[in-house]
Amino acid sequence: MSGGDGIGGWPRLRLGRLEAPAPVMLAPMAGVTNLPFRLLCRSFGEGLFVTEMITSRALVEGKAATRALLRHDPSERPRSVQLYGVDPAAMAAAVRLIRRQDLADHIDLNFGCPAPKVTRQGGGAALPWKLGLFRRIVGGAVAAAGDIPVTVKLRSGIDDQHLTFIEAGLAAAGEGAAAITLHARSAAQHYSGRADWSQIALLKRTVTAVPVLGNGDIFEADDAAAMIRQTGCDGVVVGRGCLGRPWLFADLRAVFAGREGRLRPNLGFVMDVIRRHGRGLVDWCGSEERGLTQLRRHMSWYLKGYPVGGEERAAAHRLTSLADLEGLLSRLDPESPYPGPVAGQARGRAGGPKRPRLPDGWLDSAELTAAHRAALAAAEAAVSGG
Repeated sequence: MSGGDGIGGWPRLRLGRLEAPAPVMLAPMAGVTNLPFRLLCRSFGEGLFVTEMITSRALVEGKAATRALLRHDPSERPRSVQLYGVDPAAMAAAVRLIRRQDLADHIDLNFGCPAPKVTRQGGGAALPWKLGLFRRIVGGAVAAAGDIPVTVKLRSGIDDQHLTFIEAGLAAAGEGAAAITLHARSAAQHYSGRADWSQIALLKRTVTAVPVLGNGDIFEADDAAAMIRQTGCDGVVVGRGCLGRPWLFADLRAVFAGREGRLRPNLGFVMDVIRRHGRGLVDWCGSEERGLTQLRRHMSWYLKGYPVGGEERAAAHRLTSLADLEGLLSRLDPESPYPGPVAGQARGRAGGPKRPRLPDGWLDSAELTAAHRAALAAAEAAVSGG
């Protein structure tokens, strides 16, 4: 568990043998938390910086795209990897591979994905409803990991009538998980509305053997402090709040050090970060076109709230080279000041609630039927790119 005097008086976060540099984790985000973005976030602060979600079966089968997601820079310590899987044997095999090849210092298991292509086959946020299967996956991963800490990421449940986070949290702790993260939304909520932090508080009061981390609606560093004060959780997991704002981790460092100052960057500061991100993506992808194509999705997040014209914003989504990027940035005013509260507003995925897509009869029983086993057999194949 966490304990002792930590940063600015907050408790240290201990995950088994591992002591996290700060009670902060970067949430895995597909197509975002690749090596260049993790290094950028890490340059501003401390914590655990987790890879994109990696499919256990694809890792065991040696797929090149999946192995590429596992690449870490020598400076990345500790190294955190997130695995997704629905088969206890495949998950255990993937964890053993990571341990034997020394590919990570911390493994996180994803049981929180609300994507319909995942839940319709019983994976992600749908899986903890089948508590026996959930126990076998977590227990097998913990056994295979040896002394590498294994943590578990949950959603509150499938919908308000089918909440699973308490039973799953207790089960994960009982199987030896080193910590539990709760994104306090159901799969039905997707990313809409407000996260229910009272659920994090309830989980923290109920699961007392291991740390509980909170996730959901941390868009400013002070939101992290508020979550910890309101819920008693042991740390925070930050996702959409750092999109286009990797310096949020500097503000989190200030919060946990008890300092008042927050970064309020002008556009010139943001432009320098964009350059670093672009060059990092080019190096990682081995191609200017591929790297700048990946940068495009970040540009609207970086420029949110700043006085950038429509023509320039459109050009940001046509970038194919570093020369294109420099040409665009040369048309912006680096003296433009920080735009105020709009820069800290919600970003990334939102939308409205979505009816969860589940295998037929999934909610009828916590037991697995033959039809559900068949659905699960296809679940990992539905998750592309690792």
